[in-house]
Amino acid sequence: MNGGNRKMELLGSAPIAKALLAMGIPTMIGMMINALYNLVDAYFVGGLGTSQMGAISVTFPLGQAVVGLGLLFGNGAASYISRLLGRGEKESADRVASTALYGSIFVGAFVILCAVIFLHPILRLLGATDSIMPYAVTYAGIYIISSIFNVFNVTMNNIATSEGAAKTTMCALLAGALLNMVLDPIFIYSLGYGVAGAAAATAISQVFSTLVYLWYIFRKKSVFSFSIKRCSFSQRIMSEIFKIGIPTLIFQLLTSLSITLINMQAGEYGDSVIAGMGAVTRIISMGSLMVFGFIKGFQPIAGYSYGAKKYDRLQKAIKTSILWSTIFCAIFGLVMALFPTAIISQFTKGDAEMIRVGQSALRANGISFILFGFYTVYSSLFLALGKAREGFILGACRQGLCFVPVILLLPHIWGLGGILYAQPAADVISAVIAVAMAVSLHRELANAKTNFFSAEAVN
Repeated sequence: MNGGNRKMELLGSAPIAKALLAMGIPTMIGMMINALYNLVDAYFVGGLGTSQMGAISVTFPLGQAVVGLGLLFGNGAASYISRLLGRGEKESADRVASTALYGSIFVGAFVILCAVIFLHPILRLLGATDSIMPYAVTYAGIYIISSIFNVFNVTMNNIATSEGAAKTTMCALLAGALLNMVLDPIFIYSLGYGVAGAAAATAISQVFSTLVYLWYIFRKKSVFSFSIKRCSFSQRIMSEIFKIGIPTLIFQLLTSLSITLINMQAGEYGDSVIAGMGAVTRIISMGSLMVFGFIKGFQPIAGYSYGAKKYDRLQKAIKTSILWSTIFCAIFGLVMALFPTAIISQFTKGDAEMIRVGQSALRANGISFILFGFYTVYSSLFLALGKAREGFILGACRQGLCFVPVILLLPHIWGLGGILYAQPAADVISAVIAVAMAVSLHRELANAKTNFFSAEAVN
């Protein structure tokens, strides 16, 4: 069996447990290591001082927003590609893949240029104080320019996953993240570059991941043939990409907005609170990225099964994904809740206020994280099935529709406690909404299955 047929077999007919492990675990491991980008930067930069730690905290949402461009094209295309492959439309899938890749590079370059031009006001808007600003400008200046490589990497990550090449995405993410871990202490301390060294290490690591994907493309390991000649910015293709990609981009922007609002609210209490909440965000993001990595393996299976009208396979994939992701979230969340002080202490030279704030927030976020797997399966499932409206509503809940009102109101009622417990409160509300939407979806799938088999019987 050649590589392409093996990938299609995983998507369409392999046992669900085998398919999820083959598709989800490599991506999950890759995303876990990729999350260490953020933690490693925070760990080493935390040793420089609280203001330096605050600098990478306020820059984080800007980087997440830029990455959203890769998700706009990559995740939008991935959902469509999986359904096209399920229907056997390989040539159309080729055009979509090329369009997404080249489109993301062009749009990404334009947005990054604008971000660099208006860097100072953007950082101020993101919550940079006077003491944090010099370090934030230094870090962001390098980090944001190099993000063009990350836009490419994120787009390719989604496209490769959509064709079942989970091991490739794992290798690309591993290569960059491991290099970053090696370069960080060298650039930050040995060469004495400080926060600039952290940004440079990340930039070089992203370039290395790009080289892995270029090897994958030029060695023709992919099911797809990438060529600018295959790009087709037709209304049909762009509407399908944007139908899923725009909600995904909005989710990412909402994530950036939520971090920015936390930084703005925390700014009233000083740099230690900004740094503490920044550390918590990066720690929790490691767990959430691992869940997202696993769900990336689930999404193409769901999209392919739905496109091929294999409803029993789809239902089994949903149930298995919920069970496995919830078990992981429970373990990860409980570790965060039981050992918050020891964990937060790794990100500061001994700032007692940062530790106090961080351990309280981490404990609460750890407990609510148990709900994250269930919520993420369904917010991703709607998008995999091409249900953009439902996917947008549910996906926007945790970091937007539920979180924004909570973070704006709760601090006025509870003070600092309102900042520390805003995300856990939003998590609980979002999970309740996910349950209601899941019930409706399963009713719809049951009806679609009945109608399909009735039509088959007639024919």
